[in-house]
Amino acid sequence: MKRLLCILLPALALTATASDPKAEKQILAIMDTYKDAMIHNNAEVLGKLLHDDLTFVHSGGQVQTKADVLQSVTSGKNVITRMEFSDSGVRFYGNTALVKCRVDLWHSDTNIVHMNILHVWINGARGWQLAARQATRLIP
Repeated sequence: MKRLLCILLPALALTATASDPKAEKQILAIMDTYKDAMIHNNAEVLGKLLHDDLTFVHSGGQVQTKADVLQSVTSGKNVITRMEFSDSGVRFYGNTALVKCRVDLWHSDTNIVHMNILHVWINGARGWQLAARQATRLIP
């Protein structure tokens, strides 16, 4: 019986918790802050929002670290004129939030990328930080 409890208790801790409207609203507000920082190339805000161990995967397969993302922002390589989130869904697993959403991202008026993205946010000593992002380009 003890063995069974040792197996089941950790598994229960990893089960998605019931949706807390207040927590969901908070994480979606943080997503909006992240979006604004990306559009306005705000490295200071992004530096606080991005986890030191970030894995940032683009829809084309490129993988970036926190330092890489911040370098793109400060160098002007990051060109995002508009970003819209839709069909957002949030699931919480302890201090981790998974946010799956559709993202329409404008690099210019004619270069628009449509993706499904999974964002992994961890709530730690520095508050909510993006630990991982995985993007999949949608076929028109």
